[in-house]
Parts: sequence; C-alpha cells; structure tokens
Amino acid sequence: MKDEKLKSIIEGILFAWAEPVEVLDLAKVLKLSPQKTRDLLLDLQNDCENESRGLRLSQINDSFQLSTKPENYDFISEFVSTKNKKNLSNASLETLSIIAYKQPVTKIEVEEIRGVKCDSSIKSLVDFGLIEVTGQLDRIGKPNIYETTEEFLKKFGLRSLDDLPSIEDESQIKMSFLEE
Repeated sequence: MKDEKLKSIIEGILFAWAEPVEVLDLAKVLKLSPQKTRDLLLDLQNDCENESRGLRLSQINDSFQLSTKPENYDFISEFVSTKNKKNLSNASLETLSIIAYKQPVTKIEVEEIRGVKCDSSIKSLVDFGLIEVTGQLDRIGKPNIYETTEEFLKKFGLRSLDDLPSIEDESQIKMSFLEE
C-alpha cells in the first residue's frame, strides 16, 4: 500500500479515536513495523504543519493524537457555543423532569402525567442524548421504557439521580426543571 494511503488511514483512525493512540497499536492494525508507522506519523505531522490545515498531530510519549490548532481556538469556541445554545422547549423540559423522577417510565405514563402527547419532546430528548430507550414492557404494543443518560447528569451538574431535588408530590415534578 502506498504511503499516502497509509497516512490517510492513520489520520482517519486518529480522528475517529479522538484520544492518543500508541504507535504499536497503529502498527498492528496496519501490519507495519513500529519504525515504519512512526515514520508515517512524523510525515503526517509535518503535513499538518501546513498553514492550510486545521488540525495538528501531537506526539505524547509514544502516542499520537489529532487536535485542532491553537490559533483556530476562538473560531471553534464561538462555533461550539453557538451550537450549544439550542435550548429545549418547556414541553421537553417538562417531559424530561417526569422521566427523571419516574424512571423507568413509558411514553404513555409520561403522557398521563402531562395530560398531552409527548412524541416530539421524547424525540428531542433522545436526539439531545438526555434520555434513552432501556427496554420494552412485556405487554401489548411492547412500549419503550425510557431513562435518563449520563449526559443528562452532566448537563444538569448532577453526580447521580440522588442529587435531584426532592419532590413532595407528583404535581411538582412538571415544574422542577422549568425553574432552573
């Protein structure tokens, strides 16, 4: 295989992994000697130094990692903060609070508490990675069972579900996340 193709494969692996990758691990996958793999990495590192490239290849001991160039930080930061400003609707937050407090729970159970359909809120929460399907009930229709994710805990600054504020009665559940 040509060196350019091998460098392309290495770059793809490093991009997909997003963590430092050891030279020996790359060598095994590529069926190359560690020295040949290191030479390709150093050549790729040199390629990344070109001003037209947005990534750099950093060596960390005997590992390599792709990262963005520091001079692009301001633009990347602005882009990320703009994208992260997408907020959940009040309906989605209400649905999320019900799931957080009542989990594991089905969509039908959430709708009974809310008093309205919640298909789009459930989809939105799944898309945001805040809830996930963790199973199905063994009854007619096999309804999905929803629970919150680790991403939910991270986004709301919780270590565990035990950190959720206590709720006196079910009527308070709907308002719990709307107040934050």
